[in-house]
Amino acid sequence: MSKWLKLGVILLPLAVSPQVQASEESDPWEGFNRGVFAFNDTLDKYFLKPVATGYDRFTPQVVQTGIGNFFSNLGEVSTIINDLLQGKLKQAGLDSTRFLVNTTVGIVGLVDVGSRIGLEQHDEDFGQTFGYWGMDSGPYLMLPLLGSSTVRDAFGRVPDYYISVYDTVDDESVTLALRGLDIVDTRAGLLEVEKLVAGDRYTFFREAYLQRRAFQVRDGAMDDAFLEEDDGLFDDDFEDDSADDASDAPSDTESDF
Repeated sequence: MSKWLKLGVILLPLAVSPQVQASEESDPWEGFNRGVFAFNDTLDKYFLKPVATGYDRFTPQVVQTGIGNFFSNLGEVSTIINDLLQGKLKQAGLDSTRFLVNTTVGIVGLVDVGSRIGLEQHDEDFGQTFGYWGMDSGPYLMLPLLGSSTVRDAFGRVPDYYISVYDTVDDESVTLALRGLDIVDTRAGLLEVEKLVAGDRYTFFREAYLQRRAFQVRDGAMDDAFLEEDDGLFDDDFEDDSADDASDAPSDTESDF
C-alpha cells in the first residue's frame, strides 16, 4: 500500500464527517490513555521512527511497494473469514479470487494483479465483525505498543491474532522477522502523515481512529444526522455541476461519433 493511500485511509473519515468529535463518553479513560500514548510516542520517536526513516530512505520505492503488497495479501485471509462471518458472500468470493490471483500470478502477493483487473481490496477484521453484529464499540482505549483501539477492537485482536497467516510459519525467528518488517514498512508509509498533524497529537489520532473505525463498520455509510446537517450543500453542488455539465455537453449532431 502506498504512502498516500495509507494517508487517505487515515484522514478520509476526518474529511467526510468533520462534525463528529469524540466526547467524554467515548474516552472516559483519557488520563490513562494519554499516559500510554506518551509511552508509545516516546518509543516511536527514539526507535521506530528512526528505523522507518532509514528504511524509507535506503529501500527503493519499487521494493517498498512489493513488500506492502505482500503484507496486504496476507491480510486477505482475515478479510475473507470476516466477510463470511458478516454474511457478505459475494464479497468473500471476490476477495478469495483476489487472494488467489495475487498469490499465484502476483508472485505471493508482491504484485497487486487483483487491483489491475478490477478486484477491489477490502479490509475486514473481527472488530468490524463484532460491530456488524451489534456489539457497541465501548470506550476508546490506547494499548501499549499496539496503539489506538476500543474495547470492542481490543477483543477483536484476539481471534485476529489466531487466524493470522504468521502462525502457519513454524520458525519463530522467521515469524518475528516478518512481523517486524511489516511494522517498519507500515510506519515508513505513515511518515508523510505527520506533516498534517495539527493541534494536540493525542486528540488528532483519537479522532482519526474512531471516525475511521465507524466508517469501516458502516461500510462507508454516513449517519443521517450528518447528511441532514450539511443543509443541502452537497446536493446544491452536485446539481450545479450537473447543470453546468449539461449546458456544456455537445449535442448529438456535434458529437465526433
